[in-house]
Amino acid sequence: MASVNLDAVVRSDFGKGAARQARRDGQIPAVVYGAGSEPQHVLLPAREATLAVRDRGVELVLNIEGKTVKTTIKDIQIHALNRTVDHMDLIIAA
Repeated sequence: MASVNLDAVVRSDFGKGAARQARRDGQIPAVVYGAGSEPQHVLLPAREATLAVRDRGVELVLNIEGKTVKTTIKDIQIHALNRTVDHMDLIIAA
């Protein structure tokens, strides 16, 4: 399985407006679930994340505030017209 390293930023703003602003700034909103912990909302760099998820079997290694988290893709939401990645759900890999 391929592995890609990405730097993630913790999201503090939520809602439709904040997500749209993040996309305009070149980031993709994502949620990291699993391992009995609370879901963590993050922003991923759009270009690198889009190239990484071309292969759905890829393992994304996120650097979140100095911690390394290995994740796999659960779901990707694609914009219907633009065909860009709008949102990702990631699961912490064991």
